[in-house]
Amino acid sequence: MGPSSQLAAATSQRHLRNALPRRWLHVQAVAAKAEGLAYLVGDDADVLTAAAWLHDIGYAPDVADTGFHALDGARWLRRQGFADRIAALVAHHSCAVHEADERGLGQALANEFSREETATSDALWYADMTTGPDGQDLTVDERLTEIRQRYGPDDVVTRFWQRAEPMLRHAIRRTQHRLSAQPM
Repeated sequence: MGPSSQLAAATSQRHLRNALPRRWLHVQAVAAKAEGLAYLVGDDADVLTAAAWLHDIGYAPDVADTGFHALDGARWLRRQGFADRIAALVAHHSCAVHEADERGLGQALANEFSREETATSDALWYADMTTGPDGQDLTVDERLTEIRQRYGPDDVVTRFWQRAEPMLRHAIRRTQHRLSAQPM
């Protein structure tokens, strides 16, 4: 682990382990998966792993503000002095732009954090969306089903996934293609 990843892991542990133990299990597994994908992103390995450790920090009770974890976490990370790129990856992880729109925060997200479409952002989405809430490996289909069942049909999270699914599947396929082109 690089220096950003080490700080990210300690930060995430401090804010999630006791407050949200189930979320902490998920985050640990996403970070482990991201470490396994790091070879796909070259010099961005530390950035990817740090973003994976921090992607759900916005759920922490002492970080949450608007109720939109991606934006809350990214804003908090910026205030804490984390690199803008890490904060932006957290802000936009796993199709957050669609959830932001559902919550009326799309313009704030777009104005405050740049969105990238790179192997690094794709790998972060892949790690998140193939990891269940208890850290178990899931397919994307299983993960989407789990999310929909957990939140119910009328929740904002379920609604945004209906719109976000094509974008998410493209990112997952790009990462799967990179994995098949560069096996470990």
